[in-house]
Parts: sequence; C-alpha cells; structure tokens
Amino acid sequence: MEKECSIQTEKQKDIQENEESVQEKKEIKKEPLYVMRETVSEKDMVKEASLKYASKRQGEYTLEDYYALPDDQRVELIDGVIYDMAAPNMAHQTAATEITFQLKNYINSHGGKCFAYSAPVDVQLDCDDRTMVQPDVLVICDRDKIIKRCVYGAPDLVIEILSPSSERKDLTIKLAKYIGAGVREYWVIDLRLEKVIVYDIEHNCRTAIYGMDKHVPVQIFGGDCQISFAGIMEMVRSILNSPEPDENE
Repeated sequence: MEKECSIQTEKQKDIQENEESVQEKKEIKKEPLYVMRETVSEKDMVKEASLKYASKRQGEYTLEDYYALPDDQRVELIDGVIYDMAAPNMAHQTAATEITFQLKNYINSHGGKCFAYSAPVDVQLDCDDRTMVQPDVLVICDRDKIIKRCVYGAPDLVIEILSPSSERKDLTIKLAKYIGAGVREYWVIDLRLEKVIVYDIEHNCRTAIYGMDKHVPVQIFGGDCQISFAGIMEMVRSILNSPEPDENE
C-alpha cells in the first residue's frame, strides 16, 4: 500500500499551534516544567525551578536549557519546544534492541561503514540550538556526523516505535522535521497494530505499510537488508500479554 507522506505534514502546523496554545494556558497557571513527571525527586524540582528557562515560553528553549535538565529526565527539544519522554516499556525496548541488532549484523557482514544505534542517542538534527531529538533507532553512514556529544546532522535512517504519548509527535511533527532535515528514510512502528510504515523520503517520499509477518526492506541499502519481525513480535507479544505481578503476594 503506497501513498504520499507529504500530505500528513500539512497537519503539523495546526497540531503544533494547538499544542503551543495548550502550553500557553499551562504557563498562565504558572505550572513549572517538572510537574509533567510525577516521579521527579524533590531535589530535581529545586534544581529545575532555579533554571532560567523556567520562565521561558514553549518555542523559546535552546540547547542550553536542554543540557541544564537533570540527567535522569528524558526530553526532546524540537524547534524550541520541550517534549517530555516517558521511559520506554519492555516491549518497546525489546523491539528497538532487536532491530538495531539486525541492522548491525547486516552492516558488519557486508563490510559497511555505517553505524546503527538505539536510544538514548542525542541527534542535533538541524545543526542549530533549537532542536535535539532521540530516535529509537538510527543509522548513520557519514562518520563525520558522529561527534563526542551527539550525532550532528540528519541520520540516514530513523526508526520510531509508537507509544500512546508519542504517537501524534512521531506521525506529524517528527515526520516533518525528518523530511526537512534530509533524513533519507523514516520508519514508524506500531507494535499494537503490528504495522510498519516506511517513508522512503529519498525517493519522492514514497510510503509503504507492512504487516509484521513480512520482511521489511531497508531502502537506504537498496532493499538488500531486510528486517524480520517474526521473532521480534513473538517476544513482544509475550511481554504485552504477560500478567502484572501481584504486589500483595
């Protein structure tokens, strides 16, 4: 199934304006950023409250603010807007790790010069001070983009695994950012629906949707590399269907 992915990016402005409006309402109530995480410690709250970015509006934050956050608080900075990131669950982490493993195996077995990473890895996508993202999986083929503190510039392949809190961002805001920054290929994985959406940005943004019963070809490698999801989904289903422990036992 193919369609143009550029259509979805037209919605991005409306969605971002709506999100900025919500953020403005929160700021009117003078809610500090740390209330977004109930698990942040008292010590971290004090640290955050003292930062100068605490009085800024969404859209005005920079890398200085990003690096001033506590190390254990995961966020992304996109066009000056700070987005909180929940820790990935075990199904999410399992899928990301296994996909990265398959990509590394292919690259190494073919004597490739690319590198595959899984989160957390900082990506200074636009090479400016207003955006820093952390894709779930990424492939870099230009070694000059790998510097000490981050990936500096657009990766060749980016993969995001949807979660309830990231779905809108991954399918709209990040899609538009990756297209604009020059990412060659972008995957969005929905573990619940067992679907993979592939945006072949390099080739007129062609879009294909695959079921998890298929081998999904990686276009930046000419389709020769194919990710098998059969084993991945067997583990993921086991995790998703596992019972929660009884804390009273």
